[in-house]
Amino acid sequence: MPATVVVITVDSLRADAQHAMPTLQRLADGGTRFTHAYTHGNWTPFSFPSVLGSDPVFTDGPRVGPSARETVAERLQRAGVETVGLNAANGFLTEHWGYDRGFDTFETFLGGSRWLAAHPTVGGWLQLVAAPGRRAMARIRGTEDRIAVDTSHLKALEDHATAAVESADGPLFCWLHYMDTHTPYLPAPRHVRAVTGGTGSGTMLRAHVRAGLGREVSDQALDDLRALYHGAAHQVDASIARVLATLREAGRGDATVVVAGDHGEEFQEHGHLAHYPKLYRELVHVPLVVGRPADVESSENEDAAADASEREDRVATAPVGLDVIPPTVCDAFDLPTGDLAGRSLLPTVRDGQQVGGDPVVSVAVRGPSVTTQPIPRRLDDGELLVSVRDERFTYISHTESGAVELYDRSSDPGEQTDVAGEARFSTVESAFEDVAAAHAASLGGDGADAHGEEEGGVPEDVSERLRALGYR
Repeated sequence: MPATVVVITVDSLRADAQHAMPTLQRLADGGTRFTHAYTHGNWTPFSFPSVLGSDPVFTDGPRVGPSARETVAERLQRAGVETVGLNAANGFLTEHWGYDRGFDTFETFLGGSRWLAAHPTVGGWLQLVAAPGRRAMARIRGTEDRIAVDTSHLKALEDHATAAVESADGPLFCWLHYMDTHTPYLPAPRHVRAVTGGTGSGTMLRAHVRAGLGREVSDQALDDLRALYHGAAHQVDASIARVLATLREAGRGDATVVVAGDHGEEFQEHGHLAHYPKLYRELVHVPLVVGRPADVESSENEDAAADASEREDRVATAPVGLDVIPPTVCDAFDLPTGDLAGRSLLPTVRDGQQVGGDPVVSVAVRGPSVTTQPIPRRLDDGELLVSVRDERFTYISHTESGAVELYDRSSDPGEQTDVAGEARFSTVESAFEDVAAAHAASLGGDGADAHGEEEGGVPEDVSERLRALGYR
């Protein structure tokens, strides 16, 4: 069977959400889990240039989007690989910012009712109210009603992926981007029950009403939001299981499958919800798993108490950034990777060779306050923040004010106690300062606007979707 690579990115999926994703855990058991994987930005427009492109965000100029160099899809297309890109309506991953480049098939699911697209919570509740009748009709017709709430286009994404796999007759690269774990978190109630053991609909109603009324986020409301978030992760996981089954049934069980979060999500660890311009662990530490569909099928038949030593062999602990994805994809198709920013993970997956270990750099751009709207998305919209992470320390540079933060994750995993300026860490601080400064100096290119985005120039369907996601 021709080579197959599937990259699955899940919006806003933080590393500790993996406990709600049994399929992802099985994929890791048969493949490799990278436990210290970090995104290169606090939100999608800053992380994705390194996921599907060749360079970090802002390499060419002040605006977001992949650099002028070939994207992963363009490299593969030139080599004769069929390329399919499916983005479940994230407005930052559209043709407007150049993410269609190199894809033979590219779908963003921005059509349909614009009013419902702009009010996903209302759409979710309308679907929920209609669910009993739809289930009854499914029973009458003898079909399966597997999606009770689908404001995230999950079913359409999955169906398009299935069609692409079943119709392909040569090498195939397929990228899927799920939006379920992005606010406002609208999983089907059964997925909430799966992660909480409680009732799903009541949790959804309570959390959505309080959020919609702008009420203070109490401990109970925060617990409800987390339950919805983990339910959404479980919903994505169920879809991933079906995609992997499709690959096996199509004879592509040996496909290389990469699953990653594009950034994390905050639940008030540093005072806010969602993913404002910060570079703390909850926003930068993400899942990264590489495996094969065949391994998941095998693990489903194994005893749950598998030998612990075997599982340890499948875990890689060296820090890696998501810029490892492009070379991993190219390597799987035996294409050159030497000019790419990251290094392929396949030596680790295949032979256990250690990959990574260099400090991982991430960026954010902050306005006058953390919650400034619209959230800055140009390099010159605010102050550049640069973080550097190794196995133990997190360093954050505020490049305009000169402020720095340093956290020792060995004793402070939540990055709550700033130890910058302490004499015992002066060597670490100095070394990380040099890395952050070098990265900041490399950004901006010649200042040219590679994407032609003028004020008010974003297409209306993209603008409406961004507003629905909370980006005013």
